[in-house]
Amino acid sequence: MQESSNILTDSFGRHHSYLRISLTEKCNLRCTYCMPENGVVLSPKKQLMTTQEVMDIAQLFVKNGVTKIRLTGGEPLLRKDFPEIITALSKLPVHLSLTTNAILVDRHIETFKKSNLKAINVSLDTLIPAKFNTITKRDQFNKAYDNIKLLLNHNFNVKLNVVLIKGFNDDEIIDFINFTKNEHITVRFIEFMPFDGNNWDTCKIVSYKDILDKVEEYYLPSNVTMLTNEKNFTARNFKIKGFTGTFGIISTVTNPFCDSCNRIRLTANGKLKNCLFSTTETDLLTPFRENQQIEPIIQAAIQKKKAVRSGMTSINDFKNLTNHDNRSMITIGG
Repeated sequence: MQESSNILTDSFGRHHSYLRISLTEKCNLRCTYCMPENGVVLSPKKQLMTTQEVMDIAQLFVKNGVTKIRLTGGEPLLRKDFPEIITALSKLPVHLSLTTNAILVDRHIETFKKSNLKAINVSLDTLIPAKFNTITKRDQFNKAYDNIKLLLNHNFNVKLNVVLIKGFNDDEIIDFINFTKNEHITVRFIEFMPFDGNNWDTCKIVSYKDILDKVEEYYLPSNVTMLTNEKNFTARNFKIKGFTGTFGIISTVTNPFCDSCNRIRLTANGKLKNCLFSTTETDLLTPFRENQQIEPIIQAAIQKKKAVRSGMTSINDFKNLTNHDNRSMITIGG
């Protein structure tokens, strides 16, 4: 067992300094890759972390080495106490970031600024309103798009997260990259991943190679520059010659990056997931409410983390749907 000062370091020497906190299981969209068609059974309110519990548990993680916190959902801006939570977290010595669908962003611009929130990831899977309605089941494209432009106008560091699904939006790869021509924005293409109720199938994957082939065919290889990977990167980033923004590829399925993983997730109901694909979770909220010391519990959970994708070391392991007894994405947190 690691010493208490290293409770976030796993048996492979990876230190987990990046905590994603889901604030809610609710969302105002119903994206098909995230939420099952028939919805999800929501945790009762009493089983969700309160405002104070979010702050207290986050502070404990920071004390043990977390330097970055991302607030996720569901849709985190749906929480009525969101301004209170982000204001409190902004007082911690961490880099704060947010993932949102942008529908409610205009209500919170001033709160973002006061909390020194700079990095905002927006989930947007299509630039075509009719397709947006199809995948989200809601007629909110113009609201989302206008709020993305609002964020850019206020100089936020915006990344667009685009889940690519073959036959649905893979014909928009070039359109998304062209969006970076005159905007300081990063578009990140994400391979479709399996979660409960999203009808995942390997034939729907648009792979890292598929994306690059299409990009180089259109722009020519001499105009596509691969950028230096960030430490603990998830996206391999690129830039088109002469363009203002950049694009990246998150290839969790076909080209994983587990060896440098530094991310852990805390669900809205207080469960720690040491890997996005882990089929097991560790309850922190119950012992925390019982005034138990949860550092040893966290340490034990981190030590159980597998080297690659919760033990799915090969692509064949990953394709085996029996290995994916996991929650739906909406209840995990993005």
